[in-house]
Amino acid sequence: MDASRREQIDRLNKFLFKSTGLLTITLLGGIFLMLFSNSVLFFLDVSPVDFFTGSQWDPDTKYSFLPLLVSTFLVAVGSMIIAVPLGIFTAAYLSELAPRKVQMILKPIIEMLAAIPSVAIGFLGIVLVGPGLASIFGIQNGLNALNGAILLAVMALPTIVTISEDAINAVPKSHREASLALGANQWETLFRVTIPAASPGLIAAVMLGLGRALGETMTVLMATGNAAAIPEGFLDSVRTITATIAIEMGEVPYQTTHYYALFAIAAFLFLITLVVNFTGEYFANRLRKFHS
Repeated sequence: MDASRREQIDRLNKFLFKSTGLLTITLLGGIFLMLFSNSVLFFLDVSPVDFFTGSQWDPDTKYSFLPLLVSTFLVAVGSMIIAVPLGIFTAAYLSELAPRKVQMILKPIIEMLAAIPSVAIGFLGIVLVGPGLASIFGIQNGLNALNGAILLAVMALPTIVTISEDAINAVPKSHREASLALGANQWETLFRVTIPAASPGLIAAVMLGLGRALGETMTVLMATGNAAAIPEGFLDSVRTITATIAIEMGEVPYQTTHYYALFAIAAFLFLITLVVNFTGEYFANRLRKFHS
């Protein structure tokens, strides 16, 4: 193949990659514009003050975003309280302590969690986790924020473990050797050297896991009770933003205030997840620059 032919192929490849990148950005911008334009129509009928400060979501009379927002963050943050220490310690064990045979068994099992359909995990929340919580805490049913948090923690674990393990493996071996040479043992090296050095990647893992939890629909729809009111704790039934959209969009009359209200809450969820994912990417890029 002559030089001119290779140059033409290189130009074609550059054009294709550039076109696909621009297409992705265009699609993302188009989704945001669609959500934003419909949200504007909603705020022509409903005061933003009522939308952000009200205490109840009732499509017949009131459209308050606050109960849905509090419920979403309660479930998502609760899932991170469970998944983050479990995920990071699991990644540290796989990376630093586990024998090779154990790694070969555990890693595929953890990665297979990501392949379980969310509806199956939600079903387990109804028939297994929910009744267990009801029995432990002496409540009528276990369809509450804690149930959703436990299930979302399971769903976020593969993301957190995989990215955390990559971050820990990226720490130069010389860091560990220097720590051991100074008299530190393996545990001291892990907690005082390796994990702090991998912290940008660990933060990225947490943020991306949080984004996974915020965007989940079917599991929280099935397992949290769907009470559209501000919860007082993890044992209260909640309704997340994603569950509200899934429940109401199929039955809402077209081009009504209720219809545009669902676009409004979807737009804010889009912005929240965008910020969370950009934050995760920022820390992931810091890790790459640190080890480049």
